[in-house]
Amino acid sequence: MTQPDVVKGVPMDRGSCPFDPPGIYRELRESDEWRQVEVLGGRKAWMITDHATARDVLADNRFSADRSRPGFPFLQFAQKSFIRAAPVMVTTDEPLHSEIRRRASGAFTRKKVEQLKGFVSDLVDGLIDDMLEKGPPADLHTDFALQIPSFVIAKILGIPAEDHPHFHELTGNIFTLTNTDEQVEAARAALQDYLEEQITTKFDHPDDALLTTFAQAVQAGEMRMADATAQTRTLLIAGHETTASMIGLGTLYMIHHPEVKERVVTGSEREILGIVEELLRILTIMQRGLVRIAIEDVEVNGHLIKAGEGVHIALNAANRDPEVFENPDEVNLEKGTRRHVAFGYGIHQCLGQELARMEMSIAYPRLFQRIPSLTCPLDLGEVSFKNDVTVYGVKDLPVTWE
Repeated sequence: MTQPDVVKGVPMDRGSCPFDPPGIYRELRESDEWRQVEVLGGRKAWMITDHATARDVLADNRFSADRSRPGFPFLQFAQKSFIRAAPVMVTTDEPLHSEIRRRASGAFTRKKVEQLKGFVSDLVDGLIDDMLEKGPPADLHTDFALQIPSFVIAKILGIPAEDHPHFHELTGNIFTLTNTDEQVEAARAALQDYLEEQITTKFDHPDDALLTTFAQAVQAGEMRMADATAQTRTLLIAGHETTASMIGLGTLYMIHHPEVKERVVTGSEREILGIVEELLRILTIMQRGLVRIAIEDVEVNGHLIKAGEGVHIALNAANRDPEVFENPDEVNLEKGTRRHVAFGYGIHQCLGQELARMEMSIAYPRLFQRIPSLTCPLDLGEVSFKNDVTVYGVKDLPVTWE
């Protein structure tokens, strides 16, 4: 029997429609053959493209997220670079994972997110005020989408909001796939230095933000500085890059799908939250998916994955699975569902997912309610997308209005 061809590199090219995942994922999901994908260093990983198997693998503790394990299937150098730093919640297994996660989880509870709603509402309105005062055109990504999560995560962590251009530039350099290993490492080291300085500041100037919690743990000998900076880095990157990309990309999607925009403008709170779920599902900005390594032989749907073999979970393919989602390539205007895997699944499911939902559920309707004629003057083919970055989105988004 002929061995199926290995897919050369994690598919990134979205083809003619920038809102859809690469077409090869549909072919792989509909095929009965198991295929492997080539990852960093020529290693191979089994591809998971259907929803049920994706959730099974992500919930199975026999598949490890620990990047220090020999043979781990890295997708890019940045992932490999970070193993030199302290372990973080997204790269550890139990029981260490829960121990690390507990230190930060209190800042992202539903109660804490509810308390931030007023702050986010005022922030969104202020940003729209600024856009209207300056007049069109504007760059929605820089002037709006990036500002919201940057100010919010800065408030939660307790770092200066005005520093967000600096940490955004550093994180961009870390995760731009076309950068050299040296450029990635230099940006990683610079970000670590910046965060260590911010934590050290809290030693003598404590407040009620999360970095003070980390700083006090360091002073008490309960946490190493390396651990504190590593956890802060993870929260900072996850807290602003992903939500900013969703706000920008989701806005562009609605500009091109006016029926979705109309529901966001006129819908009830429940309907708006449903649209947010559908946008998370259909856009799936974590375009490189997730990787794991088997720590023992595991049979998955009749296929043996041997200990030491990697798996690549294509989240954007799983989120378009017709076995789970009716008309999977369209936004369901009547009912959104949290069954998607845009935030991952299992113990590593995104800690800040409720915060992201809240930010989007305020930003989307307020933007189109206050600027109903908002549009992008460019054809889709002229918009610049982040095809070369782990987190997909728009690089910039020119908009105008009447």
